[in-house]
Amino acid sequence: MDDSSQLLQAASDFVHYPGPHSDDSSRDFLNRFPLPVIINALQTQLDVPGLENTLVACLERLFNTKLGASLIPQYMPFVQVGLQADSQAVRSLACKTVTSLLENLDNDHKVAASACLIKDFNIYPLLLDCLINGNEQVAAVATDAIKKLAGFPEGMEIIFPSDKGDDTDLEIIASQCSSLGRVRVLALVVKLFSVSRSAASTIYSLNLLQLLEAEIRNADDTLVTLSVLELIYELAEIEHGTEFLSKTSIFQLLSSMISHNSMESILRSRAMMISGRLLSKDIIYSFTDEPCVKAVISSIDGRLQSLEASDRDECETALESLGHMGSSIQGATLLLSGSSPAARHVINAAFERQGPTGHGKQLAALHALGNISGETRSENNIILNAEEEENLRRLIYETASRSSKLTPSGLFLSVLQQDSEIRLAGYRMLSGLVARPWCLMEICSKQEIINKVTDPSTETTKIGMEGRYNCCKAIHKSLTVSSRVSANPAFAGIAAKFQEAVGMGPYLVKRHVEAQPAVITADRF
Repeated sequence: MDDSSQLLQAASDFVHYPGPHSDDSSRDFLNRFPLPVIINALQTQLDVPGLENTLVACLERLFNTKLGASLIPQYMPFVQVGLQADSQAVRSLACKTVTSLLENLDNDHKVAASACLIKDFNIYPLLLDCLINGNEQVAAVATDAIKKLAGFPEGMEIIFPSDKGDDTDLEIIASQCSSLGRVRVLALVVKLFSVSRSAASTIYSLNLLQLLEAEIRNADDTLVTLSVLELIYELAEIEHGTEFLSKTSIFQLLSSMISHNSMESILRSRAMMISGRLLSKDIIYSFTDEPCVKAVISSIDGRLQSLEASDRDECETALESLGHMGSSIQGATLLLSGSSPAARHVINAAFERQGPTGHGKQLAALHALGNISGETRSENNIILNAEEEENLRRLIYETASRSSKLTPSGLFLSVLQQDSEIRLAGYRMLSGLVARPWCLMEICSKQEIINKVTDPSTETTKIGMEGRYNCCKAIHKSLTVSSRVSANPAFAGIAAKFQEAVGMGPYLVKRHVEAQPAVITADRF
């Protein structure tokens, strides 16, 4: 086109059209400006202000329609050239075009045909180049395209060919990259790992998870190590991730990082959080040896013993990590095992008032104690073995005896008398602990606790009201099933009060007020 102004205006209108385009509107646009015309203008008229960005956005919307996606196979040379363009915007468009192609494969014939096109036009190596050498946006859309490709068996064969060692071997590419490129390759590995269990199995069998372990071992660059830890954190959140991670040496590496005094505090904190996330899942204990888990717990225990008062953030992270572990019954059991259980740090901090500077520490500890005591576990998994239950009771009574409150009920009341955040954590803690008869007796022995928990006006926020109500329900349930309470008429009034509180629901209910006649002096003036 000699005059690009018409194309620029029409493309701008197409881009800014509200809502998705139909095939009819796309066809009308292409009848006026066929794809070869648009592509030619994009390649030859870059000096026209705003033309490139407008055409890129226009083609992106066009290829997102069913009609536009059906045209992509005819324009694979354009995609191939676009992936190698100097313009980052054009590269981004080319990557998104590959994704659009793969999103519209609704039968096996189209999948096979598209796989052939990707092979014939060398698309996958070019996507890898965009991943490694493109800007942040290009790297992200290239990753999306490769992840979409991995969703098909034919795509997995392209990404992980049988002849290991070619120019698309991720292990070789990672070894030759800059630190940024290496992190991007590792991020791709994690994305591919999340596609399916089959993809995860392939990645594990190719030892690609060892690339992440190697980066943690090196720990030369704090930013790179932190990025890799974030990727492992992402792996821990994948449904099948725990099974494969447990087969690696990740727990040994994490416990080593946590115990390393010269390591950056932020790296130790992330290692603790990842450990907590992994060990919060019951399934991990089916694949991991107990000594590995105990080593992680021991490293956090040792770290908490050596932390100074100024290390508040790391201390809070450590307590939060123990809380995550305690949400699983196996984790809670290990935290309360032995003569000096690691859970003692949680219990000590939960009832320790240190003013504003210690607020976060106490808050983290109370939530952790709620997890360990079973607030997040199913009804059948709240109570632990006899030894661990005795350690839990002993630690709380010992903490109370060292405080000015003297009894656990005094500690509980002290928590409920603090600010709303602490109270909410206190409700969670009591909801778990009250399943134990000794805790139920402590609560029933303190009228102030009963009044505080059953009073609907105690909380003014939705989350606070729901936390108080859940605590009411847990206490009422324990009162109902406890033979010790049901046989004692002295507890009948307490049970009735909690039953009434549960019946009122979680939210503040204003009592019905009868209309009252008002006698006032008549307005005479």
